[in-house]
Amino acid sequence: MSNLNIQTEGSISKSSVYTWYVVLLCMLAYIFSFIDRQILALMIEPIKADLNLTDTQFSLLHGLAFSLFYAFMGLPLAYIADRFSRPKLISIGIIFWSLATAFCGLSKNFVQLFLSRMGVGIGEAALSPAAYSMFSDMFSKEKLGRAVAVYSIGSFVGGGIAFLVGGYVIGLLKDTSLIDVPFFGMLKAWQMAFIIVGLPGIFIGLLFILTVKEPKRKGQRLNAHGEVEKVSFKSSFSFIGKHRKTFTCHYLGFTFYAMALYCLTSWTPAFYMRKYGMTPTEAGYMLGSVLLVANTLGVFCAGWLNDWFVKKGRKDAPMITGVIGITGLILPIMFFTQVEPLWLSVTLLVPAMFFASFPMPISTTAMQMLAPNQLRAQISAIFLLISNLVAVGIGTTLVALITDKIFENPLMVGMSLSIVGAISCVVAFLLLKFGCKAFAQSMQKEHAA
Repeated sequence: MSNLNIQTEGSISKSSVYTWYVVLLCMLAYIFSFIDRQILALMIEPIKADLNLTDTQFSLLHGLAFSLFYAFMGLPLAYIADRFSRPKLISIGIIFWSLATAFCGLSKNFVQLFLSRMGVGIGEAALSPAAYSMFSDMFSKEKLGRAVAVYSIGSFVGGGIAFLVGGYVIGLLKDTSLIDVPFFGMLKAWQMAFIIVGLPGIFIGLLFILTVKEPKRKGQRLNAHGEVEKVSFKSSFSFIGKHRKTFTCHYLGFTFYAMALYCLTSWTPAFYMRKYGMTPTEAGYMLGSVLLVANTLGVFCAGWLNDWFVKKGRKDAPMITGVIGITGLILPIMFFTQVEPLWLSVTLLVPAMFFASFPMPISTTAMQMLAPNQLRAQISAIFLLISNLVAVGIGTTLVALITDKIFENPLMVGMSLSIVGAISCVVAFLLLKFGCKAFAQSMQKEHAA
């Protein structure tokens, strides 16, 4: 190893009620973050009609407006998380994105909605890197996968609730063209939905800052004089360069895996509404139920499987778990849009959603296992930068471009989804499979006695 040593983590106390409270509170914040980002997908048809948008324009709202600023703001916010109070940063982020979501409901045109979605992305960028960094200080490596899995469950609980609540609100107000809201004026049903799901997050932000304390940092880098090393982005990129093969396979492999996931969650509502004539309320109830069951179980199983491999001594535990997940995803994502009976399509959608959820906990666990303390949030933020730009920004827009420009038919969105999903699965499988050996070698190098 270099002349910079790694501080030993020492003995880690058993998980207390408080540490799991922090995980659950982070999960609750994550639930609200996904409600705020995902509810847009369900309201695709009324928003397109009211604002006169194409599929491509809508994909820019759902993908690029959010992911671009979520990704780039993640880097400076992660730098703050690695040096200053993580709970304070998370609290400010929660309040900011909640207000931005409410402002989505006040938007009157494409530009205003685009700017509001940018605000949601900026606020949400404060949560995950800081939360992941805190978890690595509160849990041993053998339990870290489960802690991250519990947190990651929030993404699909939030997505499911977004579909359920969005469907309910749209159904409740379907016969009402305009609603007179005090202070806000006359609003449509989809605008009310944003306000209803956005404002409660403010209380979560206040609860976080009042009840969560900064955990003691463990596993910090020490310099030659035994002092805690002050790190920068240069240190993070040097660490990545030292393990370039590992991070190439990890970053790109899980990015293409995530592309399949985000294409599913972004375009499945439109597919069922267009092909099977579902109303937004019907699609919301059905998809919300699938996310709450299949995706939640998938996240939990991925975290459990990772921890099981760790206990068995597999140093490539997160990577091999990803290989297993992507193997189970490829056939369902290819065929659930191609079958005719609705029941058969939904039957194939369930395993597609189950296996598509695997990268949420394990991509994060891998980075926390390998990187030293001062670099963990920054290493995570760099991954989120790549993942969100490619998976959310490019992947979801690619589905829209194929539908608009190649097929020139909105009813072909299912075919576009399957094409992008299948290609991303194949690329992810090859990268993760190749990355298993590289990751094991990096773990051996960094944690050798």
